[in-house]
Amino acid sequence: MTSETPRLTLPNMITLARLALIPVFVLAFYLPYRHAAIAAAIIFVIAGITDALDGYLARRMGLTSRFGAFLDPVADKLMVAAALVMLVHQHNTIWLTLPSIVIISREITVSALREWMAEIGARARVAVSGIGKVKTILQIVAITGLLARSPLVDSAGDIIMTPFLWLSYSALYVATVLTLWSMFAYLRAAWPELWPSRR
Repeated sequence: MTSETPRLTLPNMITLARLALIPVFVLAFYLPYRHAAIAAAIIFVIAGITDALDGYLARRMGLTSRFGAFLDPVADKLMVAAALVMLVHQHNTIWLTLPSIVIISREITVSALREWMAEIGARARVAVSGIGKVKTILQIVAITGLLARSPLVDSAGDIIMTPFLWLSYSALYVATVLTLWSMFAYLRAAWPELWPSRR
C-alpha cells in the first residue's frame, strides 16, 4: 500500500488561505463600525470564489491530491457553519434557526457518510452531484445577502422583513430544500452498503 505525502500546491495554498479567512470573517462581522456587514459579505464571497478556484486549478494543473480532497470541503463547511451561527445569533428568529440547523446537520451527516464510504472503497457513489452544486450556489447567494445588510427591527424588537430580506430568506429556504434532496440522494446511493440485503 502506498501513501501520499501532502504537498503545498497552489490549490492547497488557496484552500488554506480560505481557512485563514474564517477568523478574519468573524472579526469583520462583529466589528462595531458602519460597513462591517458589507465587509463580512465581501469576505464570504471571496471565500466562495476560492472554493471554486482551488478545485478548478487542481483539475486544470493536474494537482489533485488526497490532502486537497480532504481539506477543501472542510474549509467550505467551516465557513458556511460560522456564517450561519453568526446570522442565527444576529437575527434571533426561528425562521433562520430552522434552516440553519438543517443545513449544518446535513453537512455533518453527508461528511460522515462520505468518510465511511471511502473506508469501504465506495466513495464514488456519494460524489458531489449537480443538485449539490446548485445548492451550494444558492447557499452562497442567500448567506451573502443576509450578511450584507444588518436586519432592521421595529419598536417591539421584531425584524422588519424588507423585500431584500424576503429574497435572501427565500433563497436560503430553496437551498435548504435542495440540501435535504441531495442528502437523501446520497443516502439512497449508499443504501446498499448501509443496509445490505440478506440472501
